[in-house]
Amino acid sequence: MPTRDTAVLVVDDEEPLRRLIDRMLSRAGVQVQTAASAEEALDIMRVGRRFDTIVSDLMMPGMDGMQFLREIRQLDLDVPMIFLTSNPSLSTAMEAMEQGGFRYLAKPVEAERLVAIVKDAAAHHRLALLKRKALQVCEAGGWLIEDLEDLGGRFEGAFDKLWVAYQPIVSWPTQQLFGYEALVRSADADLSTPSRLLDAAERLGRVQELGQRVRDAVAGAAPHAPPGALLCINLHALDLTSEHLYAPDAPLSRIAQRVILEVTERAGLYRVDNLPGRIARLRELGYRIAVDDLGAGHAGLSSFQKLGPDIVKLDISLVRDVDSFSAKASLIKSMIALCTQDLGMRVVCEGVETEGERDMLQSLGADLQQGYLFGLPARGFLHAGRVTSAAS
Repeated sequence: MPTRDTAVLVVDDEEPLRRLIDRMLSRAGVQVQTAASAEEALDIMRVGRRFDTIVSDLMMPGMDGMQFLREIRQLDLDVPMIFLTSNPSLSTAMEAMEQGGFRYLAKPVEAERLVAIVKDAAAHHRLALLKRKALQVCEAGGWLIEDLEDLGGRFEGAFDKLWVAYQPIVSWPTQQLFGYEALVRSADADLSTPSRLLDAAERLGRVQELGQRVRDAVAGAAPHAPPGALLCINLHALDLTSEHLYAPDAPLSRIAQRVILEVTERAGLYRVDNLPGRIARLRELGYRIAVDDLGAGHAGLSSFQKLGPDIVKLDISLVRDVDSFSAKASLIKSMIALCTQDLGMRVVCEGVETEGERDMLQSLGADLQQGYLFGLPARGFLHAGRVTSAAS
């Protein structure tokens, strides 16, 4: 059975049903908070209250369940949504699942079944959070601050000391500059790397604020970049729910023609509402789209279908020691051929550190490469003209 640590938000405009569900779950040892409308529930979420799952009526006056789910996804990418409805239909069930709903149930629902589904949803939610935390621990080298109040103060200090490093992407062997990837940094010792900053921003609910700050900084630095050089900027899934990203008068939107937005599935991309529509809006502004981390076990078929990227970036895990492993070389060759010839995408190989990797990638058809061999991330724009590898 669930424990008192399981917290559920119940949303229903009908008070008798709301109270009934409250009793069902409370008797099973669940902490329950109720809301009479989606708007009231969102107010609860916006002040920082978090739940293991949300049980919501689908048809409500004002904001219905589907719109409620879309709003929730801008606040929390992971919390499972269980929908209840008196008028079940296949179309609404499919839409609920497509929008990232967890389960779709017809009223009335038996207490035992509802409790079991809530327990299952809460377990899945906790697993998702643990998986994300495991990724953060691995990427941050084991660094974590558990006290959110202390973390908030540290983040404020690091936020004031943000700066952006630029690493060149080159066309090899022509030695022509293609562009730069913008990488967030901070002068704060504990929050100096992207993984640590993002870890803090996610737990504090400040991902969108961090993303906007980085995008504005890149836009401000763009006039100092070599003419024609493209600028690649990483997007978190929550950045895609920020209206600032789509504003035509935003600083970065004004130079969208020379910007590539790199999207990864590391943070629940599949739960972003109407992803194809959001990508279409970005393309209308002039942005190009890249899928990042291909080969890292995150980017799947759904990304390509919904994003239709112009560029894919092969992860360092594939590129490392490619000159020593024939299986890697064969896989990369097939991926490059498929992406360039069949799908019309360009491919960037990340993490190139040795001449052997560089030359093997060249032989496999990789013309765009990025890594320490060509330049470390730096405050300024290096390699303004023809480029050579650092070892040349």
